[in-house]
Amino acid sequence: MNRPDSAMIARLLRPRSVAVVGASDKPGALGATLMSNLDRAGFAGAIYPINPNRTAIGARPCLPSIDNLPEGVDAAVLAIPRAGVLDALRALAARKVGSAIVFAAGFAEGGPEGAAEQVEIARIAADAGMVIEGPNCLGLINHVDGVPLTFVETECRAPAGRRAVCVVSQSGAMAAVLCSTLLSRDVAASFSVSTGNEAASGVEDYLDWLIDEPNTHVIAMIVEQFRAPARFLAAAARARAAGKPIVLLHPGKSSAARESAATHTGALAGDYQLMRAKVERAGVVFAESLEELGDIAEILVRCPPLAPAGIAVLGESGAFKALTLDLAEELGLPLAVLGDDNAPALRAALPPFVPVSNPLDITAQGLSQPVIYTQTLTALFDDVRVGGVVAGIIQGDPVTAQIKVPAILAALQGRTLTKPLVFAGLDEGADIPAHHVAALREAGVPWFPSTERVFRAFSRLMRLARRDLVDAAPAPTPVPGLADALGVVPEYRAKALLGPLGVSFPAGRFADNVDAAAAAAEALGYPVAMKAQAAALSHKSDAGGVILNLADAAAVQAAWATMQASVAAYDPTIVLDGVLIEAMGRRGVEMIVGAKNDPEWGPVVLAGFGGVTAEILQDVRLLTPDLSEEAIIAELMQLRNAALLAGWRGSPELDVPALARLIRSVGAVLLAEPGLRELDLNPVILHPLGQGVVALDALMLVAP
Repeated sequence: MNRPDSAMIARLLRPRSVAVVGASDKPGALGATLMSNLDRAGFAGAIYPINPNRTAIGARPCLPSIDNLPEGVDAAVLAIPRAGVLDALRALAARKVGSAIVFAAGFAEGGPEGAAEQVEIARIAADAGMVIEGPNCLGLINHVDGVPLTFVETECRAPAGRRAVCVVSQSGAMAAVLCSTLLSRDVAASFSVSTGNEAASGVEDYLDWLIDEPNTHVIAMIVEQFRAPARFLAAAARARAAGKPIVLLHPGKSSAARESAATHTGALAGDYQLMRAKVERAGVVFAESLEELGDIAEILVRCPPLAPAGIAVLGESGAFKALTLDLAEELGLPLAVLGDDNAPALRAALPPFVPVSNPLDITAQGLSQPVIYTQTLTALFDDVRVGGVVAGIIQGDPVTAQIKVPAILAALQGRTLTKPLVFAGLDEGADIPAHHVAALREAGVPWFPSTERVFRAFSRLMRLARRDLVDAAPAPTPVPGLADALGVVPEYRAKALLGPLGVSFPAGRFADNVDAAAAAAEALGYPVAMKAQAAALSHKSDAGGVILNLADAAAVQAAWATMQASVAAYDPTIVLDGVLIEAMGRRGVEMIVGAKNDPEWGPVVLAGFGGVTAEILQDVRLLTPDLSEEAIIAELMQLRNAALLAGWRGSPELDVPALARLIRSVGAVLLAEPGLRELDLNPVILHPLGQGVVALDALMLVAP
């Protein structure tokens, strides 16, 4: 697809002239709603209604066909059925129209015929240098200039200098829902773009333009499929540098991962997980639901950035305090450690009988002494250990709200907030007067009807605040001889390729007959392990292809015969190259280090608890190869069973730094070898601190 440039996108999103193909005055018709939207928004540019069955639409003369358009109209909206779309686009191209929006559905999602027509849409766009939005979309809304090019009844609201959110969504329905949500909360919106099937323009094109758009400060996205991953990652990094956070909702994480016939890594690093690792690394905040998407976007646009410190919670109930502690632990949301002995300003703000804690329970004392709200918030704002504040307030009734809200607002007077404060009601549906909500929002304090929603939003934002986004990529490490090893590379060859690069393996020798196996065992010293070797035998233990603790030559000879029979019974088509004889090693904790070079997203490293149960446990982290050793260790300590790494019930602390160095080495190989599609080191035996790691098995998948 030829990508539209910034000037082309501008003609679509900020048009000075609009043609409406299929204009109508029939109530409910797409063309009628579009025309009324433009009139209601006071669009000041030229409007050209086109309908062969009308001479006029309202007070405007109606053109009989596209051929009657003047040349160079900025944007055309096709409010017509699918059958007429291709001819209309060709006619628009002939009139040098800059852009077009196609509402009609039934293209790629409708079967082979529709898919072929969608390809033709892309060709027309490329040949004409025209931006085409859709098909199968709801169009766009430009709130900044008052240009609603959509068939949804719409009211444009200019940001008027306020910080604003832009919505970019492949789903038109979800874009409309999210915009309604934001506008109902008096959150300013700049643009809303529904990209639909993305025949000739995609979310990446609009994102590129919006990063430079001065009225857009936060970008909320709903994306089901990234069609240009590398472009999106580059744009996300540029947005981060520009101070414009991106919040993403990506449906589809429950879909089955692409299975790999070769490695555990292929099964564990599914499409969604791999995408998320790369996108989060680019600085994008993930939302887990449509509600979260709106909540996070509102906090980002109203509040200062969340600092990578703990959260403080101002509450009025002991039970709420306990519930908050439970939820914070569940979400992994860090709470600032505050107590009588380390928070003197907070201690001074409270009555003697109210202990300092976090969450803080001021009881009902605030009703008789409202200044407590002011003073406690002031103390929390000034505490560098606090990165954000949640005021979990029982709103009650108008009288109660009148006591509490002004006292909370008083803490903001004369102060520029440097950390987010969110007001969250405990009693959803309480009768809180609208002017109090408006006053909070005007002061930069979002109002939420639920505390749980705030904690969930803060937990997502904290992941970004605490993320190490510094590029610490190792120098790429090529693998000599890898070009000659195509397809599935069995263990003995994989170890021969990786061993010289610093990956630690047990001492071992390959043998292609029983006498060579016995000789190898004698040279290595007993006891030894015997492992079957063949490219077609990815998981040897499933086929009886691993026999351990062979104590003498007779045991080696017996194991050879047993193994040949076991593999033949498992799959008679498998012909073994031979066996790998290795010295038995010390026991340790079984980990997995894997890697995947995705053709679209690029390299990612997988690390976690391994062994034959790796796919059952699924206790792994996906890491991009540009992480520092310290960042890798921090990621490993977020594994569900991370306590085992730090020394559990008297067991020694494990050599996590050595594991991190191995992960860095694997990442360096990935960066140098895009043809290395998958790599499995499983199990990797992790020994006590200072004693290193040893990879017992290795398997590689190399693309031509």
